[in-house]
Amino acid sequence: MGELTNGTPTAGASGGSGSPAGGRPAALLLVMTGGFSVQFGAAVAVSLFVLLGPVGTVALRLTLAALVLLAITRPRLRGRTRGDLISVVGLGLALATMNIGIYEAMARMPLGPAVTLEFLGPLGLAVVLSRRLRDVAWVLLAGAGVILLSSGGFDRLDPVGVLFSLGAGAGWACYILLSAQAGRRFPGVQGLALAMCVAAVIALPLGIASAGTALFVPSTLAVALAVALLSSVLPYSVEMHALRRIPARVFGVLMSLGPAMAALAGFLVLGQRLSILEVVAIGLVIVASGGATFFSRPQAEPSPT
Repeated sequence: MGELTNGTPTAGASGGSGSPAGGRPAALLLVMTGGFSVQFGAAVAVSLFVLLGPVGTVALRLTLAALVLLAITRPRLRGRTRGDLISVVGLGLALATMNIGIYEAMARMPLGPAVTLEFLGPLGLAVVLSRRLRDVAWVLLAGAGVILLSSGGFDRLDPVGVLFSLGAGAGWACYILLSAQAGRRFPGVQGLALAMCVAAVIALPLGIASAGTALFVPSTLAVALAVALLSSVLPYSVEMHALRRIPARVFGVLMSLGPAMAALAGFLVLGQRLSILEVVAIGLVIVASGGATFFSRPQAEPSPT
């Protein structure tokens, strides 16, 4: 955890001896670590849905994650500019939107289609930020893999669940952009800690209204703490460091590894077997992610404003 809190800029972000290309393999590893953590955290969170519901689960997870990050980073607001504060408030809104949206969607439809629809957010961001035809090709290849992972489940989806999933995707796209900005404005993950507090303040009243005193049962808190560490603290921290090494466009395509990791976690944890079509889909996503990482044109990181 030392790297997550010491605030030392990475070589790719600081323009030091390391080249941007050299930082990309490390960024890929960071994104994969965060992705696997999220998926295994989601497996643990399933047990909380019955007790707390989707909003209650999100509220408890975000609140505990905020407390953990505050204890680790001890961020300071003194001397911060208005732009700094706006960036963490915006990031907090994005965190609350993407987490509440995807949990509500998961309560109404299968995980595969829900995550696939959510991915339209970062996939669309990658298309908007792309500057070359080859970059668009990587995005389309990743999109084809994600659609295959849905296993044709789009014809039986709950309309409200679809809206929640698309809203989560929009929040995810905003999270990618705002996380990169907060990472440049604050050392380590101090910006993330403050943003998580904003997200918790938004979600906690909704969670109390939904789940009531069930939020404060000790056994529930213990499970929720594990979910907070796996699904919020670890993945969001490593993603913020990844966004210091690579452009937001490349990160958006790398996030397409999420559905593939979900399929793998389902096989390892839940014993769900993969069909040949799903294996092909995972291959497409991995090829697209690797291509976007190693063959995209380096971009200079913008300075904080």
